[in-house]
Amino acid sequence: LLDFLDLKDAYSEKDLETAILAELQSFISEIGSDFAFLSRQKRIQIDSEDYYIDLLFYHRGLNRLVVIELKLGKFKPQYKSQMELYLKWLEKYEMRKNENPPIGLLLCTENGNDKIIELMLEGNHRIKIAHYFTKLPELKAIESKLKKAIKAAQKRLQHFS
Repeated sequence: LLDFLDLKDAYSEKDLETAILAELQSFISEIGSDFAFLSRQKRIQIDSEDYYIDLLFYHRGLNRLVVIELKLGKFKPQYKSQMELYLKWLEKYEMRKNENPPIGLLLCTENGNDKIIELMLEGNHRIKIAHYFTKLPELKAIESKLKKAIKAAQKRLQHFS
């Protein structure tokens, strides 16, 4: 929940980045401990083409770089390819000998495309996708989402039993 960013109803990915950086301590508290901020819009160049990593962190406990990409809307398959490119570049050019391979987190404003996400991320343990809120949803929406999550968890448990 990123309600502390105080974003208006309409905002861009850049607005979101700017708000996160202005409230960096709160953002890091929200995503967890042991994060160290490294860069915003980290420029990488591949075949004379520029690419920009939204946010780059280092996680002390995991001993690895963490890429956070901010996306407006639902997850799209091309986001995974973009993240894979960033992770491979970081692994080749930025990762130090004692570090674990980098991981990526795609934060999307809208939930959905669950089947696409499931298919795209099958077997991939270095990329995660999360839905974020800038305002707390209505109680009914939270209850509905919680009930779906409980049913999905029960189904997975039955599958392993």
